[in-house]
Amino acid sequence: MHPVVHILILAAGASSRMRGRDKLLQPIRGKPILRMVVDMALATGAPVMVTLPPASGPRRATLAGCKAVLVDVPDAAEGMSRSIIRGLAAVSARDPGPQDGLMILPADMPGFSGKALADLISRFRAEPELIWRGSTTDNTPGHPAIFPRDLWPDLARISGDEGGRSVLKRHMDRVRLVPLPGRMAVLDLDTPEDWAAYLGRPAPSA
Repeated sequence: MHPVVHILILAAGASSRMRGRDKLLQPIRGKPILRMVVDMALATGAPVMVTLPPASGPRRATLAGCKAVLVDVPDAAEGMSRSIIRGLAAVSARDPGPQDGLMILPADMPGFSGKALADLISRFRAEPELIWRGSTTDNTPGHPAIFPRDLWPDLARISGDEGGRSVLKRHMDRVRLVPLPGRMAVLDLDTPEDWAAYLGRPAPSA
């Protein structure tokens, strides 16, 4: 039986640099980026969980009818680590196999393709003892990353906004970079100016 890759989409951030807008509700190709990323993840056939912050009504409504499991993160203000820890707990409650992996996928990165996610999953299934991490074509590390089951306890101990960086650093010998097209692995949109540049629109006034 193949190892299963569980996809954890981080969508509990506060969009603090968007000056009142919710970046995860910004439209990409006719749908909010959050729904686009979740649909793309579901299309791989992997189980998908999405972390959400308190009072996340609009984000939750955007995901109405999709088959992802929604995970509440009441302490999301304490940093990205809380999303990972709570998401990991939800995955662990589903009785994962000993060779399963956890893909951590930010929800604010519009460049990903289903093909890229499927490629990472395929590589992990072939060698599930390694950490598979997306990178640019010039090997700049980025997202997403798939963590083997034996490293999940390390992820459960992270804190603040570090994400999985400390775990990646401690286990560099197990990391394998997978070059993804263009800047797919590093392109995120955090500000109105980022969004305007990505969509080819004039920068918004402050």
